[in-house]
Amino acid sequence: MTSKASLLRRTAAELVGTAGLLVVVIGSGIQAASLSRDTGVALVANSLATAIGLGLIITLFGPLSGAHLNPVVTLTAWWARRAGGEGLAAREAFAYAGAQTAGAIGGAVVAEMMFGRTPGTFSTQVRDGGHLLIGEIVATAGLVLVIQGLGRIGRPRLTPAAVAAYIAAAIWFTSSSSFANPAGTIGRAFSDSFTGIAPQSLPGFLAAQLAGGVLGLALATLLYGRERGRVTSGQAASGNTPSGEADAQTPLADMPRPSTGFETTI
Repeated sequence: MTSKASLLRRTAAELVGTAGLLVVVIGSGIQAASLSRDTGVALVANSLATAIGLGLIITLFGPLSGAHLNPVVTLTAWWARRAGGEGLAAREAFAYAGAQTAGAIGGAVVAEMMFGRTPGTFSTQVRDGGHLLIGEIVATAGLVLVIQGLGRIGRPRLTPAAVAAYIAAAIWFTSSSSFANPAGTIGRAFSDSFTGIAPQSLPGFLAAQLAGGVLGLALATLLYGRERGRVTSGQAASGNTPSGEADAQTPLADMPRPSTGFETTI
């Protein structure tokens, strides 16, 4: 669970965290491209910096806001609440998504300014083709499955390292280089660099990411069962669990889980 911080503080954490993530992604891409003409070497540097930065940001902001940093992750938290589990109300989800998008654009502008480039220049890197959209569906579904799976088996403390490792791998194993984040994708349209994406490519990528989020949530439900209200440690210790949730045959998602500093994250 996240802290009891006000919505203002939590949305500020999402804005700053997402801005920081885009500074890392775009800044490392610009630096890598300037130091090496080898695209493979540049991608190694970019993926490594992204994984390290992402893990640190999740660790820092996870206990405050959940460190979603990603509207798809926020939507899964909203859906979890609608399904009777823990998550975000619609008002909170809208605030998170708005903060994430604003932070992503701001982070892209800061990264451009850091390297003496003209801020706010739209990317000219067109990313078209059905194979790239399939890559985004796979990348986003896998991300949601990692986050949801760890939460439902009671191991959310592994989230920072697991998500960072997954993104580093997905940058390499997906055809799209794993954007997997609508806010981050919009932000990257404001950087005409190695990691950018042209505005005309945004609709397809955003639609694919939303589809991937739905697929990831469906896979998590299929594999681990539906997430319901979390049993407190006091209920588990006293045996006062609703409807025998502590029984060995209960789905993994319904088993008592320890309270942690993380919700769903990216």
